[in-house]
Amino acid sequence: MRTHHALRRALRRRLDAVHGDSGVGRRGRSDDRGMSAIEFVFLTPLFFAVIFITVQFAMYYFADHIAVAAARAGAREGAEQVKVTAQWREQARSKSRWYIDQMGGSLLSGARPLPTLDDNTVTMTVTGSVPPVVPWIHLHVRAVSSSPVERFVPDGAP
Repeated sequence: MRTHHALRRALRRRLDAVHGDSGVGRRGRSDDRGMSAIEFVFLTPLFFAVIFITVQFAMYYFADHIAVAAARAGAREGAEQVKVTAQWREQARSKSRWYIDQMGGSLLSGARPLPTLDDNTVTMTVTGSVPPVVPWIHLHVRAVSSSPVERFVPDGAP
C-alpha cells in the first residue's frame, strides 16, 4: 500500500512539473483563480496608452513631412514668380496650401504658409498643429525652406 501512495505522489509531482508547477515552496495547492483578471485590469490601460502615444507621434512625423514638402513647393513657386508677377506671395501660398491639401490636410490643422523675400532668396515658412489623439499632448510643426531667385547676370558682371 505504501508503494502505491509513493507512486501516486511521484506521478502527481511529475504531472505538476509538466504543467509548469515545480512544487518548490508550496505546501498543498493554492488557488490562483482571478489573478489573470487583476493583471488584465492593471495592464490594459498601460497598453492603450502606449498605442495612443505611438499613433500621436506617427501623426506628428507625417505632419512634419507634409509641412516640409509644402514649404519647399511654396519656396520654389515664389522664386519662379517673384520677377514675373506682383502677386508672387499669393501664388506661393496657394502652392503650399495645395500641397497640404493633397498630402493630408486634416493632419496639419491651422496651417499657415508665410513667404518672405530677402536678398534674392524666397523663404517659405509653414506652421501648423497636429490634431491630438492623446488629450494632454499638443504638438506643433514648423518647416522652413529657401530658394534662390533666378536672375540674369551678364558676362563679366560681378
